[in-house]
Amino acid sequence: MDLVTPSIGLVFWTSLAFICLLILLRKFAWKPILGAIHEREQSIDEALNKAELAKQEMARLTAQNQDLMQQARAERDEILKEAKTLKDGILNEAKKQAQVEGSKLIEKAKIEIENQKKAALAEVKDQVSTLSLEIAERVLRTQLDDKSKQEALVANLLKDVELN
Repeated sequence: MDLVTPSIGLVFWTSLAFICLLILLRKFAWKPILGAIHEREQSIDEALNKAELAKQEMARLTAQNQDLMQQARAERDEILKEAKTLKDGILNEAKKQAQVEGSKLIEKAKIEIENQKKAALAEVKDQVSTLSLEIAERVLRTQLDDKSKQEALVANLLKDVELN
């Protein structure tokens, strides 16, 4: 029961010990504790500021990355456009060259056909003239078998030569 109803002496000494403890704590522990709390508060503020700066830097890098991606897409599109233009140019050039080569081949074929035609005509003319000579020779032989026919033919030829 003494603990529930303390005496004045106990309250005095307890209060005096508490006040001494507060003075000692204030003198030796309070400043370091407050300094540590203040230092911790500053480090938390710095960490928050650094986190905000990191967030801003991340946003800037993300925007820069998007710009780079956009530029890369534009360059890719430009390269693809140039490649398509180059491909079209090469195809057109190949078509033109094929047409020129085809025209040359057709012209060569026409010339070859014409030469073959001329050679065939010359050969036919040669054969016709040979045949004509052979026929004329046979006709003349049959006509020249008779002496009177020979003399009449020579007379006709002389008349023709004199008239010309």
